[in-house]
Amino acid sequence: MPVLGPISRRDLIRNLRRLGFDGPFPGGKHEIMQREDVTVILPNPHGAAIGRNLLVRVLRRAGVDRDTWEKL
Repeated sequence: MPVLGPISRRDLIRNLRRLGFDGPFPGGKHEIMQREDVTVILPNPHGAAIGRNLLVRVLRRAGVDRDTWEKL
């Protein structure tokens, strides 16, 4: 069960794939993941963990609510 808090980029990608996203694909300065008509830009923290605030923004853009995220 992923916690809504700091997470590694690798774990974020793994969990987005569980939610049906494909990718990551190259796109501009950041990689993207897609599911149907939803596109999510992946942050590139350069080795650091992705913080809670940034994770909340990514999940909001992906259309994933907190309950769904925590049930993974």
